[in-house]
Amino acid sequence: MNEPRRPGRANLASCVVATIFLFLAVAVIVIVYLCVFKPKDPKIAVNAVKFPTFSISNGTVDFTFSQYVAVKNPNRDTFIHYDSSVQLVYYGSEVGFMFIPAGKIDPGRTQYMLATFAVKSFPVPQSVTAMNYGVGGVALGTGPTMEIESRMKLKGRVRALWFFTHRVDSRVSCSVAIEVSNGSVLGFHC
Repeated sequence: MNEPRRPGRANLASCVVATIFLFLAVAVIVIVYLCVFKPKDPKIAVNAVKFPTFSISNGTVDFTFSQYVAVKNPNRDTFIHYDSSVQLVYYGSEVGFMFIPAGKIDPGRTQYMLATFAVKSFPVPQSVTAMNYGVGGVALGTGPTMEIESRMKLKGRVRALWFFTHRVDSRVSCSVAIEVSNGSVLGFHC
């Protein structure tokens, strides 16, 4: 004979189907996030380094430093940067520092930045008056040379799928060989 149907079993079955559907939807969102929208760190490329003013006298050096940089945002959302800086290091000591103003880089775009600042006079070792070897141990130029290191740090965040936030901390470090007699850049390696 026919038994009356229980409404509880139909409700249970629909809840199980809805739960499975929700798990599949969450799995698809996670897979899409990890494969397509995965946030990437911006690419920093140093295009040029210049010393518009450069002088050395009485064992101290004084100059203005300029660095041209291209920052590419490979993400599908805007990259917001803050707390970024350029630091100059000579023989392990910081000789110059500049904060980079906060800003935004649109998705897939490249932003060009120029950092120019005056560096306070600092003493140079007596060895600078002799022939030094520049970047990679190759003798550069005809006169004495010195090497300085530029370190750029770019901090920020990228959002993915309007919900996930990825913190970014990109860095680039360049060794710059300078001819002491006129302040010309003989080469740089990042």
